[in-house]
Order: sequence, then structure tokens, then C-alpha cells
Amino acid sequence: LGLSGSSELSPLCSIFYLMSVSVLERTNILKRKFLTLLFVKTKWRLCCVSVSYVERCQQHRWRCAAVTFTCPDGGLCQSWVGAIAEQLAAITSRPRRLLIYINPYGGKRQGGRVYEQKVAPLFAQAAISTHVIVTEHANHARDHLRTDAELKKYDGVVCVGGDGMFSEIVHGLIWRTQMDSSLDPNSPDETLTSCSLRIGIIPAGSTDCICFATVGTNDPVTSALHIIVGDSQPMDVCSIHHNNTFLRYSVSLLGYGFYGDVLTDSERKRWMGPVRYDFSGLKMFLTHHYYEGTVSYLPARGVVGTPRDAARCRSGCVVCQHNGPKPSERAEKYETDDCGETIRGKFLAINAASMSCACPRSPKGLSPAAHLADGTTDLILVRKCSRFDFLRHLLRHTNKEDQFDLNFVEVHRVVRFRFMPRHCQSDSDLELDLLENGKRQIFGQICRDHPACGCAPAYSSWNCDGEILTHTAIDVRVHCRLIKLFARGIEESCDAHPYRGKPKFVF
Repeated sequence: LGLSGSSELSPLCSIFYLMSVSVLERTNILKRKFLTLLFVKTKWRLCCVSVSYVERCQQHRWRCAAVTFTCPDGGLCQSWVGAIAEQLAAITSRPRRLLIYINPYGGKRQGGRVYEQKVAPLFAQAAISTHVIVTEHANHARDHLRTDAELKKYDGVVCVGGDGMFSEIVHGLIWRTQMDSSLDPNSPDETLTSCSLRIGIIPAGSTDCICFATVGTNDPVTSALHIIVGDSQPMDVCSIHHNNTFLRYSVSLLGYGFYGDVLTDSERKRWMGPVRYDFSGLKMFLTHHYYEGTVSYLPARGVVGTPRDAARCRSGCVVCQHNGPKPSERAEKYETDDCGETIRGKFLAINAASMSCACPRSPKGLSPAAHLADGTTDLILVRKCSRFDFLRHLLRHTNKEDQFDLNFVEVHRVVRFRFMPRHCQSDSDLELDLLENGKRQIFGQICRDHPACGCAPAYSSWNCDGEILTHTAIDVRVHCRLIKLFARGIEESCDAHPYRGKPKFVF
């Protein structure tokens, strides 16, 4: 390791990624392999140092392994351990105390098992102290972070669950940060204070969009190792308001029309399990509803990159580094800028993607060139078209074709946008419709495209990171680098690297 006299570290063993080191008696090794007289003669003379390290595997996975160094001198072993421990203690980016929330009901109800069997042993090995809270109801983690959590005691907050659990953590942590800074979350023009604590995600849900976008895989062990080594990945967050009233924050997808209808319909079929999304998706595709409205947006100016770029947001992304160093100055500029764009029309879908939204079913994602921390969101407008054309658009999310290279699809990189439906019902009516399952809702759905029958005008719902908004007229603003994750972005493929499969990071 270069810690016992050598001036250099091994190229495969960076002290920054050391996790733990321990002294073992040689007897433990020899007892398994050499049950001979040699074992008896050397049992008190040989010691060894065991060092745990990270090994890169295929498909962006990381694994924990160990290497053992043998030494005949116990004092020298202790000096190795002391030198390594001293350097580890000097790395301030690594967490020592974590607040952990476990959702026992999300996904396949495996959150508790995943944490206890795969994650907790790694945290213990890395000498990370944890305070674990098993959530008992929806928004338990959000409410606890807002009021009860003593955040100054911790170096980070970790959620074990899916995207819904992550959303709870985001809402609780951002709200608490703004309250501590005496800021008003209900003001859409307020420049919010970035959260100081990093957020970790141990994937254990039915959807793990955030993990795929920030790590490249939904593997719990990989996510735990990113937390242990202290990675940090900033992320943009969109605030959503209605009439100067805060609604929600969004970090991935904000969708109106098709994706909003799919979520609304699937919520009535939760008894079907994860297959409900496929069923509702097919149903909404066949229904083929379109919605009239007006979209006003402020285009991103003075930034590098466009939604049609071939470059992707990866670890150390130069686009994010260029576009995001002074988010507050850019926000103030756009607040006083009246030069926006307005589009009116009939839309099958209106989507805002703050990240690629890649997942196993859509390897490229909804917007392949979207960036995690550039202070923008990609506004995707899918105008009214035939079912066949819309199917072409959807299928291009699963292959290498450009889903934006269609005459009824347009995409804009924006920092803020507003949407106003042509027929805007009162909030109470919309909330009632979202909760009802009676005749009015059924017949309204059947006759939605036939105004002559006297049914209510067509409207959809907003899908905000898997949650339904009860307002259709919204004001959305991007807040650059509002939160930080225990991640580093998706690393470029190392298949061609000569050291592939060998230890790259030692911790």
C-alpha cells in the first residue's frame, strides 16, 4: 500500500477509497489451509492486515472485496493500520453518522431485508454509525425531517425504498432547509437555499429511476458503496406552484396528458401490482386523449448543450460544470426577463424531464441528453397526432432512434414554464374527480372527446414523480443544484479498460 516506507501508493489502491483495515492473526488463514506443524510454529509470529476495497463490475455495479497483507512483525502491522486509519480520518467527505429511513411497504416489501442483509454489514464495516427509522405510514419520513429530526447530528440522510420514498426525503429536507433560512416556499420567485446534507438511496422499490440516472444501476450494494466512499452529485430540483401556493418538488418527470392519465388510471388498480402500469398504459394509448392548453416558457440562454445533443450526462459532466456554477445569478436574470415563448395547441403529452429518466424499459430515457445539474429542464411537447404516429414516438424510447425527430414533437431546454389548460375547472371540482370512481367519472372519460354530449371539458392530471397533482394550471421553476446525492453520475463504460475486473478503488 505504500504506507510502510514507500513514497507512492499502488495505482490500484487509492487511499481515498479505503473503507476499513484490520489486524488478523495468521492462524485464521493457516488453520483453513495448512493444518500442519507449520501452523503451530508460526501461530504467534505472523500477523496480517486486511484491507477492504471496491471492485468495479459490469453494468456499473460495484462490489466489496478484500486483500490481505502478511507481515512477520506485529508492530509493523499496527503501524500500517495506524497510518491507514489516520489518512481515512482526514477524508472529510466521507459520512460518519447517517439518518436512515426504511420503507417496509414499497416495491416487493423487501426494504427491511435488503438493508439488514446487504447494507447494514457494509456500514458497520466502514465504522458508520446509523440511526434507523422504519416508516409506519405515508409521508412519515417527510414529516419527521420537517419537524423532529436533529439534522446537525448527521452527515447525510439515506432512504431505503423507491422513488416515492426518495421524494419524501427531498420534500422534508428542502422544506426544513428553507424554514431554517427564513424563506417562503410558497413564493415561486424565491431563490431557495441548497441543502447541506447529502441524500443516499438504497433502491428497494418498484421503480428506481433516480438510481439509474445517478449511478447507472439499481443495485443496493453499489449504492451503499457510493455512500461509504462519500461521493457527491448535485441535482436540480423543480418547484411547482399554483396561484402562489406551493404544490410539490420534482426531480425527474413532470408529465401532463398521457403520463398523467396512466398514473391516474393505475392508482385505481393498485390491487393489480406493478402490472397495472402496463395495463393502464395500453388503455390510455387506445383511448388516445388530447388536451388543449397554453404553454409559456423561458428558454435557457447562455448554456452549453441542447436536448438533441449526442453527448450524455456522465460522471464529471462538462455541461453541468459549465452551466451550473452561479445558479443564483442566472435565476435573478430570468426573473427580470420578459422575453418568453408561448405555444398554444392540442397536446397528447406535455413532459418536463430534469434528467434522462432512463430505466430498463427505456435505456435512453425520456430525454436522453437531459442533465442532472445544469439548471434546466427539457420541455417536451407532443402535439395531437394519429395513434400510429404516437406509437412510433413511444417505441423510439426503447431503441436508438431519435424520439424527437418527428414533426409533431418539439423539445425546448428551459429554466421556467407555465401551463394553463383551455378548460380549467375549479380546484374543488378537480380534486373531487380525482377521488371519485362513480358514474360521473366513467361517463366523463368515455365522452371526453365529444363536447356535444354535455360532459365536462377535457382535462388531464399532472404526474409529478409518480404523484398526482390536484391542479392543472401550474408554474414550474428550476432550482440549480438544490440537493446533493451520494452518487457520482453514471461512469463511462470501462469494458475496453485493460484493468477491467480488477480492483480500482480501495476503501
